Amino acid sequence: MLEAQGSSHGGEVRKSSASPASSARHMLEVRPGLFLGGAAAVAEPNHLRKAGITAVLTVDSEPGFQARAGFEGLRSLFVPAQDKPETDLLSHLDHCVAFIGQARAEGRAVLVHCHAGVSRSVAVVTAFLMKTDQLTFEKAYENLQTIKPEAKMNEGFEWQLKLYQAMGYEVDTSSAIYKQYRLQKVTEKYPELQNLPQELFAVDPTTISQGLKNDILYRCRKCRRSLFRSSSILDHNEGSGPIAFAHKRTAPSFMVTTGSQAQCTSYFIEPVQWMESTLLGVMDGQLLCPKCSAKLGSFNWYGEQCSCGRWITPAFQIHKNRVDEIKMLPVLGSQKKKL
Repeated sequence: MLEAQGSSHGGEVRKSSASPASSARHMLEVRPGLFLGGAAAVAEPNHLRKAGITAVLTVDSEPGFQARAGFEGLRSLFVPAQDKPETDLLSHLDHCVAFIGQARAEGRAVLVHCHAGVSRSVAVVTAFLMKTDQLTFEKAYENLQTIKPEAKMNEGFEWQLKLYQAMGYEVDTSSAIYKQYRLQKVTEKYPELQNLPQELFAVDPTTISQGLKNDILYRCRKCRRSLFRSSSILDHNEGSGPIAFAHKRTAPSFMVTTGSQAQCTSYFIEPVQWMESTLLGVMDGQLLCPKCSAKLGSFNWYGEQCSCGRWITPAFQIHKNRVDEIKMLPVLGSQKKKL
């Protein structure tokens, strides 16, 4: 349904000349039936009608377009977003891409616009090109800039589109990539770390009888209290240390040499419900077993360095030697057997 139409082939965006009406109203046709523009493009709906546009996607801080009388049948979608690096655009990409794809599949011409037509709308259209042609972020962005040289999304949107690519052009809220992204956004939205949203915390495994298929349970080595499941582990690639955060440290960072096979000695996980009282209003501290108070690890909303050299932000670190891994197999329906 989201397949590219027209003369585009092999992920290559055709260079198109906009119609006189489009040029006059700051609209550019980047694909057959897909227009990109700014607020001026929707200032007078008559110009949309002349261009054949019957679907409008607004990505702005406030709705800049309202369907008016005489424009029945026009489909519209408003996505509230400011042109700031910290704005969460990633969480809206699936909806935006689906809206554009559905409109084009129905034979509609669709306009994607923000205020200036340079950053927010460019990011959404780039995401659409990435998914329709399975392009990397760099290639899709480059293709769009050949058509619209002034296109320049902010660095926060660039980072989010790279995450979108890493998730396979679909926002997977259960993936480690998205969970880590969500945690970073929380530190920006709640700088005082008060009243954190409950959906931020994974369910305490002591409150549920079983987890996902093939889930592994991790228990406190001292008192055997269940702490978290394998689905809460945020995997990471081996890194070379917190270069970007050197200004936050008082001593030189440990650097992993090329080819090092250093093994991670800790699990970095999403926060679990039993941690909530410890995390609220505090930037860093120890993580203790909620039952026996044995030290399990530490947390830091600014980030911590793994033994492999990777800098994790924020970090909820559980030392592997403080927990036991328990694998469970289903036996006779709902009963469980420990391996």
